[in-house]
Amino acid sequence: MARRSGKKIACGSCFSRRQRAAKRIEMLPIVASPTNPNPNPSPSPLNPSKNHGNSAPAKAGKKKTGSRLWMRFDRTGNSDVVEWDKSAILKRVSIPARDLRILGPVFSQSSNILARDKAMVVNLEFIKAIVTADEVLLLDPLSQEVIPFVDQLKQQLSSKSPFRIHETGHEAVQAKGLSLTGGQWLAANEAAEGETELPFEFQILEIALESVCSYLDSNVADLERDAYPILDELAMNVSTKNLERVRSLKSNLTRLLARVQKVRDEIEHLLDDNEDMAHLYLTRKQMQCQQFEALMASAASNNIVVPAVPHMSRLNSNAHGSASIVTSIYSDDNDVEDLEMLLEAYFMQLDGTRNKILSVREYIDDTEDYVNIQLDNQRNELIQLQLILTIASFAIAINTLIVGIFAMNIPCNLYYVQNFFEPFVGGTSAGCFLIFLLMLGYARWKKLLGP
Repeated sequence: MARRSGKKIACGSCFSRRQRAAKRIEMLPIVASPTNPNPNPSPSPLNPSKNHGNSAPAKAGKKKTGSRLWMRFDRTGNSDVVEWDKSAILKRVSIPARDLRILGPVFSQSSNILARDKAMVVNLEFIKAIVTADEVLLLDPLSQEVIPFVDQLKQQLSSKSPFRIHETGHEAVQAKGLSLTGGQWLAANEAAEGETELPFEFQILEIALESVCSYLDSNVADLERDAYPILDELAMNVSTKNLERVRSLKSNLTRLLARVQKVRDEIEHLLDDNEDMAHLYLTRKQMQCQQFEALMASAASNNIVVPAVPHMSRLNSNAHGSASIVTSIYSDDNDVEDLEMLLEAYFMQLDGTRNKILSVREYIDDTEDYVNIQLDNQRNELIQLQLILTIASFAIAINTLIVGIFAMNIPCNLYYVQNFFEPFVGGTSAGCFLIFLLMLGYARWKKLLGP
């Protein structure tokens, strides 16, 4: 017992010493550890594993996300293929971000020609482009359907002389020493309009419409080449195989008609609104901006040079002249004759393509009506055959009834008559046949069996 108590006392003293040591540690002053001024230390060259781990996110951050392949054409036909993301495109052409969604895969089957301040967004079938007054950006130029359009762009732009904008800036005016009035500006504009051809953006639009119309015409020609033999075969032989081929033909025709109708409706929408067509004149808007800046610069320089008090009338006349010049610059905003003629030509071509598709659909409808008439005729023949068989069955049933009655064990004196069986059977059969003829004649009299 003494030993056990001694051990307990020793253990208790040891526990008390531990508590006192813990209390002394708690009473010691706390020294703050020095903070690391650089929480993300630079990787040491001696530890290549850390260096590799830190460089991987940097490489991932430098990688472009959402970039797409574009081909850029200038006025002279020079082209280069670039890979730009959405922000680079928006910064270059100054269009809203929602316009890029129109060029995306979601709206791939839609047709749109949108006018913006400095660009024109074209989404026609496989052609998805952004056109400015100086260049055109074509999306997915390596696509199989876009390659002919790219070749045509190179050929047309390289063969045509570039549309040159006349120098109307303040520097050009000072270099020539000219002070143009409103009438001279109008004469210069009219001379420029008489000398130059279509603006650059309309040249691109014309090539795009020509490519789309040619592509749709080729599809319609293929449809016509395949449709008429299939329909003629169906008219001669109504079978499951021919009906399946006609069903596939009708689905292709419906899709093609919808595509042609979308492009046609977009052109018709532009033709109905002169304001939308006026907004598509990107080169004219660019020239107007340059002329306006030159006029404002020249007016500001004249106001600075001219004294204030003695020549107020001259200053007012200069101000009125500048206002008339600005008015003359913007007076031709509603002149959309060139674009209207261009769109009307391709509208008529698309209308002709649509009429071809409608003629094929009418031929399909006529063939279906003819096939339905054939089927109705065959159905009527089957009904007539069924009616004849029903009349014959009725006559045979009467004869069977008579035979069944005499086959029963009923006492009858006719059983004992000599040589009566054959005349009786012949008479009943002849009577049933006569009933058959009478009912058949009645059916023909009522025209139930055809004329």
